[in-house]
Parts: sequence; C-alpha cells; structure tokens
Amino acid sequence: MYKVYAYRLYPSQSQEKRLFDTLETCRQFYNDLLEERRDAWANEQRSVSKVEQLRKVKELKATNPYARNIHSHVLQVVVADLDRAFQAFFRRVKSGEKPGYPRFKGKNRFSSFGFKEYGNGFKIDGRRLRLHGIGRIPVRWHRPLPCTPKTVRIVRKADGWYAMFTCEVEPQVLPSTGREAGIDVGVASLVTTSGGEKFANPKWYLAGQKKLHRLQRSLSRKQLGGKNREKARQAVARHHLHVSRQRQDALNKIIYKLIQEYDFIAVEDLNIQGMVKNRRLSKSIMDAGWGYFKERLFSKAAEAGRMVVEVNPANTSQTCSSCGQLFPEKISLSVRTVRCACGLELDRDINAAINILRLGRSRWALTSAAAGVA
Repeated sequence: MYKVYAYRLYPSQSQEKRLFDTLETCRQFYNDLLEERRDAWANEQRSVSKVEQLRKVKELKATNPYARNIHSHVLQVVVADLDRAFQAFFRRVKSGEKPGYPRFKGKNRFSSFGFKEYGNGFKIDGRRLRLHGIGRIPVRWHRPLPCTPKTVRIVRKADGWYAMFTCEVEPQVLPSTGREAGIDVGVASLVTTSGGEKFANPKWYLAGQKKLHRLQRSLSRKQLGGKNREKARQAVARHHLHVSRQRQDALNKIIYKLIQEYDFIAVEDLNIQGMVKNRRLSKSIMDAGWGYFKERLFSKAAEAGRMVVEVNPANTSQTCSSCGQLFPEKISLSVRTVRCACGLELDRDINAAINILRLGRSRWALTSAAAGVA
C-alpha cells in the first residue's frame, strides 16, 4: 500500500523565490491546458487527450524562459493533475452529481507541484532535499522515512513549504482483540461507542471564532493590493490551518484508539452534504469533521487488517436497542436520554451506537454469505 509522509521545508530566500517561480509557471501552464480543452470542446466538439497535452511540455520548455530550468516531470505532473480533474468531472456527470467543471486557478488557488521519480529531478541528499532547478533545501526530519520514496509533491501552505513523500509500505496487521463496536458520531459528543465510551467534541472552530473575527476585521481594514493586506490575509489563513490541524489531531487519536481496540467497527453511512444544508447545525457538523473521520477510519482499518462496515443510519436514534421497536413518539435532538416501555433507559447516543453495531453485524453476515455463494 502507499502512504504519504509530510516534512517541513526551510528554504533560503533565493530557494523560496525559485519555488514560487516554479509554482507560478505550473499554474499558468495548468490554466493554458484547461483553456485548450475548453475551447476545443466549445468550438469543435472535440476532447483533448492527456497524451496530446503531454506533447506540449517540450514545446513549453523551448519557448518559455521560465520553464527552461523546470524539470520535465514537474510539467508532466501538471498535465496529469488536470486530466484527473476532468476524469472526476466526467465521473460526477455520469453518476448524476453536481458536475463542478474544472476551474481556472488564481494565484491563491494553486499550491503544489510534483516530481514523479526518485533520482530523476529529486533526491534526498544527507539531511536535505535536492530539487532540480531549486537546490538543496533543509528538511525537518521529525521521523525517518520507511523506504526510498516513489514521488514527492512540494506543497505551499499558510505557514510554509512542505514535502509530501509517497512511499510503498507493507500493511502492519494488528493482533486480533475479539472486540466489536458500533460508532455514533454527533455534535454533543464527537464519537460514542456501543460500549458506552464517549469522546467529547472540543468544537475547535467555534472556540476560535473570537480570534478569527479579530483577524478578519483587521483584514477588512487593509488597502486592496497592499503588503499589509497580504500579511493580514496570511494571518487568517494560518488561523484556519491551525484549527484544521487541531481537528485532525484529535480525530486521528480517536481513530488510533478504536483501531487498536476493535476488530470490527460499524459506522453510519451519513449523507453529510445533505445534512449541512441545515443552517442551524451546518457549522457544528462541519466543525466535527465527520467526513475526515470516516475516510481516515477506513484507511487505517485497511492498514491494520480491521473490518469497518457502513450501515443505513435511518431510525438508529429512534429505535430501542433492547426490544428493537420504534419509539412511539419521535425523539428530538434536545432529548439526551431515551426510555422504552420494555424498561430500557439509556443515553441517546449509546442506544444509537448499539443499533448501529447490530445493523453492522447483519450487513457483514449477508455480505459474507453472498461472497460464499459466489
């Protein structure tokens, strides 16, 4: 399997200038390729292929003075990135989703470029990363790479530059624990397990609202196009990045604990895009990071040899986990303890998590039976 390892870069002023120049050249090349595809379809009803646009790399290096010192692989990765954007667009059209045609990239919307072969354009040189046309950049090696990387993508974030190395590693299968869990995600409690364990929701974005409002007010007072406005914009971006990292760190710790303790995990197959249309809860739902949690849980489970299944969340909060009957009256979100005529009295989220586990077992049994028949 492939994993990505991120490391902070500390380029000198001259190296950072070359990084920015490379990024800007790649951005303009991306926009030119996108314009070619758009115009070819609008004027001739013709699709431009990836192979056709790869031929333009040699052309660009011969005619553009800024592209001469850029490795060909970097420009080829730009072509591949645009092709992936169009493949995703066609997939969404085919599935009936909102298409989202690939967009032209402004200066603040293009943040990375890549090299696709170790030793051909990039190489680890001692404790530095050697990049073609840029030089040897100091790297903060906070942990060792597990193997020689396959590719690297240089990413510009609000707080600096990062190298994202892609490595091919063997899955680390964990020993069996014999335990199972249903997982209910929420706003009041971030994660609740069927065993009764709750993980609090720190509400990172809401907690940082006061500071964010101050930074945004400062940004709004700055003159358009001025250096002070750019500094204020970067301060806002750094704040958002900090909140994002807080969220990811907390969710990763929860996921690590779940993967270590449970062989089988059942989660809700939530329609998050539909749920955020609720204006009253949208900010809290996005702040909870349910999408990141589920995606990361599946990824880590595959690496550790654990099983994760999704179940239909319908009525998991409205059904008694003891007798299996729907509650006679709909339980509103403000009610945190459910009671049933069968004698059950239980926390709302724990009751839902138990139901999710039961549905997960049923789905896994049906899937296993179908696979056996096949």
